[in-house]
Amino acid sequence: MIPQSELILNPDGSIYHLQAKPGQLAERIITVGDQERVDLFERHFEKIDTKITNREFRIITGTVRGERISVLSTGIGTDNIDIAINEIDALFNIDFEKRTVKDDKTILHFIRVGTSGAIRPEIKIDSFIRSSSAIGFDGLMHFYDSSHVRNLALEGIIRSHMKMYTLYAIDASSHLLDHFDSIGKEGITITAPGFYAPQSRKLRLDFSFDIIKSVLEIELENQAITNLEMETAGIYGLARMLGHEAISLNAILANRYTGEFSDKPSSTINHLVEQALELALKI
Repeated sequence: MIPQSELILNPDGSIYHLQAKPGQLAERIITVGDQERVDLFERHFEKIDTKITNREFRIITGTVRGERISVLSTGIGTDNIDIAINEIDALFNIDFEKRTVKDDKTILHFIRVGTSGAIRPEIKIDSFIRSSSAIGFDGLMHFYDSSHVRNLALEGIIRSHMKMYTLYAIDASSHLLDHFDSIGKEGITITAPGFYAPQSRKLRLDFSFDIIKSVLEIELENQAITNLEMETAGIYGLARMLGHEAISLNAILANRYTGEFSDKPSSTINHLVEQALELALKI
C-alpha cells in the first residue's frame, strides 16, 4: 500500500497538484508550457467535460471530431514535468482507494507542443523540429533508477566533449516520431535547467561556459544537436520509465546563432497547434 505521504490525495479524492480525479484525463495528452496556449486548443473542441486550474497546471478534456483528448499546461521546467507526468500516470495506473499499483497498465501518449530556440544557422525561424532525442542538463533522471531507458551511447559522446556529469540522454518514442513525421525535421534537443546562463544568455551576469558553442563542436553521425528548451528530456525520461509514449514538437521562434527572433510568433504557434492536434487525433 502506498502511504498517504507519497500518494497525496485532496479531500475530494483528486491528486494533490493537478487536482484531477481518475477518468478526467484522456489517454492522449498534449502538454504545453503556457496556460494561455491551452486556449489555442480549446477552440477546436466540440465538447469539454473537464476543466481544472491549479497553480501553473490547467487541464481541459473533451472531444474533437468525436475523439477524446486532454490538453495540460505544465509551466516551465522539468521540476513541473516531474509532478505532471507522475500524477497523470497515477490517475490511470494506481488504484486510489486501495493505494496499490494496478496489474493492468494503461499506456498513455504525451505530445509536447512548445517553443524553442535553434542553435544552428541553417535552421529557419518559424520552422518546426521533432525531437528524436533529448539531452537533459537538469539532472532529473539521476534521481531515478533510469539507466535502462537512457541513450548511454549518446551520453558518452556528449561527455567526451563536455564535463557535464549530470547530463542524460533519452530517445523519443519511435512510433510517435514516425506518426508525426510530416511536422518539421528531426533533431536532437537540449533541455536546459534555466533560460539565461544555462542557455548561454547574458544580461548582466556572465555564464561559466558557452553551451551553444560547446555543443556545436560535437559531431554526430546521424543527426545534429539543433535546439534548446526546458522540458523535453524530462518528459521523455519519465514516459519511458513508466511505459508511455512521448514526442516533443518544437516551434522555432529564435535562432541563437544568428540572433534572430520571429516576427510572427503567434501565427507560427497556431500553425503547429493545428498540425499537432490533427495528427494527435489519429493516434
